[in-house]
Amino acid sequence: ESREFHDAQARIDHMDELGIDIQVLYPSLFLRPAVRTAASELALIKAYNRWLASINKHAPERLRWVALPPLLSSPDVIRAELAEAQDHGACGIFMRGLEWDKAVGDPYFYPLYEIATELGLPICFHSGNGASTHHDLFIEDTSFTTFKLAVVGAFHSLIEKDIPGKFPDLHWGFVEVSAQWVPYVCHDLRYRLRRLGRRMPDNLLAENRMYVACEVTDDIPYILSYAGDGQIMLGTDYGHHDPSSEINAFTLIRERNDLTADQIERITNTNARALYGF
Repeated sequence: ESREFHDAQARIDHMDELGIDIQVLYPSLFLRPAVRTAASELALIKAYNRWLASINKHAPERLRWVALPPLLSSPDVIRAELAEAQDHGACGIFMRGLEWDKAVGDPYFYPLYEIATELGLPICFHSGNGASTHHDLFIEDTSFTTFKLAVVGAFHSLIEKDIPGKFPDLHWGFVEVSAQWVPYVCHDLRYRLRRLGRRMPDNLLAENRMYVACEVTDDIPYILSYAGDGQIMLGTDYGHHDPSSEINAFTLIRERNDLTADQIERITNTNARALYGF
């Protein structure tokens, strides 16, 4: 009842048990290509966003969510859908590492990023792949290749193409792909940017308003040496049973002796509030 939201109060009671003030809800159905046409995309997205709006009514300050944008629709339709979702508790915009056979740095998505900036909603990348060609090519391989690497590539692409520089007020989140890849990508980008005549700032994530969700099994002190204390946050992947899931994540991270009290507070509270605008 709690996991599937048949009983919203059961979910809230369980959040109290786990010491969680706010949950930000992400979809599962949409982690892969789900539709083929603009009309079916818009219909399914409207249904999903309205379902999440109905969930938010049970606890408007505690059950927040990321809205799905109808990417094949006109900018006016996208803006109207996202503005309505924001009025009903949405605190971010959901994207996958690849969308409609396009990389996320493609100018096709610039109108979405402009709308997100106008509404003050972050772009939130979740482990997933919305490109049919890429998804179908790797579907017989592993979910790591299909879903997670697409999001790591999205982070890299956004920085190399300086998309955050083009939208200087927009925040970006990367969820359910661990954070262990951050040092590797930062190391790679330093040399790529040098060849482009650009210097990578020491505080790459903060400079570009990027936040990454870690897992309790990550080498978090090492990650923080690259990402900084203000950009790493924590999630539980509540309700799932995949490698990113740890329902007791908030308890376990507070028991670690390799992080300071301030770092733990940032990872479990402050940084996520900064991303989502709480």
